[in-house]
Amino acid sequence: VKDPPRTNDRNVLMEEVVNCYKFFINGLLDVTDNVVDGNVIIPDAVRPTDGEDPYLVVAADKGTATFSDIANGVSEDHEFWLGDAFASGGSAGYDHKGMGITARGAWESVKRHFRELGTDTQTETFTVAGIGDMGGDVFGNGMLLSKHIGLVAAFNHMHIFLDPDPDPKASFEERKRLFELPRSTWADYDTDLISEGGGIFPRTEKSIPLSPQIRQLLGVSEEQLAPQELIRYILRMDVDLLWNGGIGTYVKSTTETHSDVGDRSNDSLRVDATELSCKVIGEGGNLGFTQLARVEFAQGGGRVNTDFIDNSAGVDTSDREVNIKILLGLARRDSDLTGAQRDQLLATMTDEVAHLVLRNNYLQSQAISMMELRASERINEHHYFLKALEKSAGLNRGLEFLPSDEEILDRRKKGHGLTRPELAVILAYSKISLYNALLESDVPEDPYLAKELVRYFPAPLQESYEQLMTQHPLRREIIANAINNSVINRMGPTFARRMQEDTGADAAAVARAYTSAREIFDMRVIWAEIEGLDNEIQANAQYAMMTETTQLLKHVTRWLLSSQTKTVSISDVVAEFREGVAKLFDHLPVLLAGSELTRFKEAAELYSSIGVGDRLSQRIAGLQFMRPALDIVQAVNQTKQEVLHVAEVYFEVGASLTINWLRDQIEGLAVEGHWQASARGTLRQNLYDIQQEIASNVIKRGNKKAPDRSVKRWMEKQGHQVARAKQVLQEMKTAGPMDFPTLSVAVQEIRKLTH
Repeated sequence: VKDPPRTNDRNVLMEEVVNCYKFFINGLLDVTDNVVDGNVIIPDAVRPTDGEDPYLVVAADKGTATFSDIANGVSEDHEFWLGDAFASGGSAGYDHKGMGITARGAWESVKRHFRELGTDTQTETFTVAGIGDMGGDVFGNGMLLSKHIGLVAAFNHMHIFLDPDPDPKASFEERKRLFELPRSTWADYDTDLISEGGGIFPRTEKSIPLSPQIRQLLGVSEEQLAPQELIRYILRMDVDLLWNGGIGTYVKSTTETHSDVGDRSNDSLRVDATELSCKVIGEGGNLGFTQLARVEFAQGGGRVNTDFIDNSAGVDTSDREVNIKILLGLARRDSDLTGAQRDQLLATMTDEVAHLVLRNNYLQSQAISMMELRASERINEHHYFLKALEKSAGLNRGLEFLPSDEEILDRRKKGHGLTRPELAVILAYSKISLYNALLESDVPEDPYLAKELVRYFPAPLQESYEQLMTQHPLRREIIANAINNSVINRMGPTFARRMQEDTGADAAAVARAYTSAREIFDMRVIWAEIEGLDNEIQANAQYAMMTETTQLLKHVTRWLLSSQTKTVSISDVVAEFREGVAKLFDHLPVLLAGSELTRFKEAAELYSSIGVGDRLSQRIAGLQFMRPALDIVQAVNQTKQEVLHVAEVYFEVGASLTINWLRDQIEGLAVEGHWQASARGTLRQNLYDIQQEIASNVIKRGNKKAPDRSVKRWMEKQGHQVARAKQVLQEMKTAGPMDFPTLSVAVQEIRKLTH
């Protein structure tokens, strides 16, 4: 490589930068496997030690965000198999800044944080302090995502912006003008629109005068401050949202030194997390806060995720662009689709691609909220899972700033759980672990799961190129990732491993059983209805409803894994159970009896009273009573009776033999650690099995037209045994709190009735 030119001519310097960039990209492709006519070709003199791997893409970063077309040109000259899918965001791709996708993804987290605080950011005014300027992608796009933003302060490397009492409508329009103005800075802001006492101040000034309004805004008595000190006060302002859309690390923990942070240029500006007064942090930019700072802020009651959660939409968009271009490359090969038509099709799908990406942001932030809701009571489970990830997934707790065994013990004593930033890391590692397991299995080949491949792509591609999708070279990865996200976003990070350990099944069987359970109960529809209540009911009420769905799916997944159905295809399992389950769901109010019917009515009325529609209220209220649904449908197959008759007998058995009370006692058992939780699950399942067997026996010997009399007649015939079981349960009712040994005895007494 020749020496760089000695000149200040920008054009000459840029030409040299581009030449160096091309040289670098060519070097990467020289040692990367390629695909030619469907075969992987390894470059000469390259000796791979980890198998074939032709997948290499270029991601835009600081300084190279405008180089996508250059990289794609090198790719096409190199005849690399990805062509212009090599570098996303080029002239024939998805412009991240134009879509505002990174900021919009982070805004999904912001909206959720505020929704959980009882505020709708899209209809209610809230105050914001920010890092960045309107010319920047993440800051600029972010500050246009609500017309109710009250931006009171912001700074970048050049200016400090202060507006003590902003007019949300006027300031929004002015921010929009600056965003659309090429190369704008805060100096371009119309100061006539800034409220009294505010202004735009260069950071080059030795000191900045503070008006009474600014002093009140910042809570200071000084009449002037150096720019560095003023910025420190901005970071510590009492605002609703601190929005990071800039570059640099501005907040550390109290346990860290500035040298630990590794950003010397901002040492004079940096503050500790305990000094922050904002309610919510939105991380559109990377590395604005150290991980320990996030944890410390969250422990103090602040709401924050992590940067890799908040701003993941940019990477997701790039991934989708690559996969879409690969599919359309197949279409160009096998049809008369031209390059111009392809580019036009890409453009028309921009909004839907954004919707698919933002959906992931929504679900991922929701998953963390669901984890946080019970983090303190699940500290033991999370501790067990951390140890498992250390053994199997390469987790280094020290490197990821996760608590040690001693720290977890201390939190347990204090009744504290893991924080949102820590839960985000666990979420990420659980996804990596399960994804790898699914990719190594035959799950991506399951015909039923081919629907996940189709669902991944925008509607125009589903309509025109569904057949070609089976030829997509990354189809296995796309399917595995879709199942992985569904399992963990909906069921939590510990679910898959817990199912494996409890049943002895592998990850593939868990994925199939979970998918079967989800489809049998048509759970996507219920989830959509719950999520449709955003800002209409309290977020915690929505999460309570979501918890009911996950508890049901957990039970049904375990049931499927413990039965012979774990070796049957998903489509066969769904076909066997779905119709009967739907019929049960629709008739549940007339099938329940005794205390279960009372609880069902009370739950439905409660949901209805807070604004949930009547049908959804009944659906959610009934979920806990649908856990034996597969037992009932299976009994239908055994007895050859109609499903509603079997269900009526089943529920009557539970009420007549006090099994419902016994099940409530099992559910109420306090568990310490993984194995006690597993033992409780075994007791619960044993009781369901027993109730199903008794119901089947009753039906085989009973009167189909009079199920109530059938149960009574059966109990009369069992005489002594039934009386003995009831007596034991009655003595337990009066004996005080239940424990594992006592309830094990009770289950065994009920089991005797199956003989």
